[in-house]
Amino acid sequence: MDPVIIVGAGPVGLALSLALAAQDVPSVVLDEGPGKEEPRPARSVVLRADMAATVERLGCTTLRDEGVRWVGWRGMRRRQVVRHLELDLGLGGTEEWSEDPASPAAPAAPLHIPQHALARGLRDAIARQKLIELVPEARLDTVEQDRDGVVAHTRGPAGTWWRGSHLVGCDGARSTVRKLLGIRFPGRTAVERHAVAALRTELPWPGEALLHRQPPWRGAAEEIGARPLPDGVWRIDWLLPPRGDLVTPDALIARIRETLAGWCDGVTPPYELIDTGVHTVHHRLARRWRVGRVLLAGDAAHLLGAVGTQGLDEGLRDVDNLAWKLALTWHHGGSDRLLDSYQSERRAAVATRLRAADQSLPVLRGGGGLRTYLPGAARGHDALLTDGHLGRGPLGAPPAYPHSPLAPPHADGQIPVGTPPGAPVEDVRVTAPDGTTVRLRDRLGQGRLLVLLIAPGTGVWDRRHWRTAGVMPRLEEAVHALPVKAEVLVSETYPGAPAHAVLLVRPDGHLVAAFSGVRPEELYAAADAARGGPLTDREPAEASAGTSSEASAKSDRTADTH
Repeated sequence: MDPVIIVGAGPVGLALSLALAAQDVPSVVLDEGPGKEEPRPARSVVLRADMAATVERLGCTTLRDEGVRWVGWRGMRRRQVVRHLELDLGLGGTEEWSEDPASPAAPAAPLHIPQHALARGLRDAIARQKLIELVPEARLDTVEQDRDGVVAHTRGPAGTWWRGSHLVGCDGARSTVRKLLGIRFPGRTAVERHAVAALRTELPWPGEALLHRQPPWRGAAEEIGARPLPDGVWRIDWLLPPRGDLVTPDALIARIRETLAGWCDGVTPPYELIDTGVHTVHHRLARRWRVGRVLLAGDAAHLLGAVGTQGLDEGLRDVDNLAWKLALTWHHGGSDRLLDSYQSERRAAVATRLRAADQSLPVLRGGGGLRTYLPGAARGHDALLTDGHLGRGPLGAPPAYPHSPLAPPHADGQIPVGTPPGAPVEDVRVTAPDGTTVRLRDRLGQGRLLVLLIAPGTGVWDRRHWRTAGVMPRLEEAVHALPVKAEVLVSETYPGAPAHAVLLVRPDGHLVAAFSGVRPEELYAAADAARGGPLTDREPAEASAGTSSEASAKSDRTADTH
């Protein structure tokens, strides 16, 4: 069968190719660039703990060596520390995980890494893969599709025609794929602007991330952020007026010196300026994410990033959601509902995030007015921004898909647990089929459903005893009869789940349903719903996406006016 064509070799496209390879699906990655990343320390990304673990699971090793997990979060307003949190390093995938129930529930530590280091780590992982072909200097100019697949043409030294089962546009904000499909990309331009500098220096809060609002020194920005990187390097961001003047080198140096002096008791410490830039945040959302066998992901589908939201983090969630659905379709065929659910789930989740950010911006950035004088208003604003940066609340929490088209019909045996249906499951300790004890997160991304039995006491039993005792034989028989591949896991406990509860989990870690005991028929119905219903040999093709220069220009004009 033809490979999946991935257009774009940024972190999202590279991660998608690796996620497909982990499920035995070949891909061709068309890279418009020369095949390597230009080092830009000022262009860095923040990954929430679960997405950092996902990237590590794909084989990217640079997270350990060139990324930093924040040990704490410090919020300041004027001269006061208004919020200080210690962060949990144990949920990020690279530290030892603590099972101590008495340990305080600290927020999980995000990971901060230069984008070029992340991309290089993903490329190194691809070099170890036989199922991925990475093609540099391949610029897409045509996409056509029929009932059986997709054809793409590229210009450049390797200019040729490519045949694939599906095509995914991961080619960024100016996506050629999106324009060739004529998909509108409405939204807002320059929602926020930041001057950015990467510099090596010593700050009073080693390893902590800082957000300083309304700093007291003259000429300061309304908001300044500092995030640590390895080797004593910091990325510092200054919030700029939406339509202010250009940031000159002299003006940026003045900002750096004033900021460092303000944080270091009035004395500017020695520093080495490594890189600078201006970061502009746009908020846009593509009208459609799927046209037949062609799909969009990452910045090609959405742009966000104001008040702590993370665009790349959302792009990696697109990968997590799409990869298992594409893999199931590639191997077995699939109902149209399965791939449609990618757009239904992810577009709704990103739209919710964008709506929360857009509603917060007037409150957080408006300044003045009655809200400034309301008791507790500033404290609430600080909490909202903290949640956005740490991956909590409406601006940052992992998405749930409660209204997914893949949700099963209600059954008598379904029970509520600590995780609502459609939400990400907790990363509990589980016993795998080979008897090893691992984290639930380690079993994700392999294209199979997970069936988790809650069985207190099994941790002290020998595996050969409990595998043949109690409900296990009946459960394994029920799982063997499911319409898709599934793996049985056992856990001593799960939040809100009684003994002998059975949880059905999607390959991307979202809960399908929980049942009171082993219920083969209800488990089968839920698994069938999770795969989109009965599989078919072929998907019905939508309208062809062939293009001409005139159609492309029309798409450009449409996107620019919305």
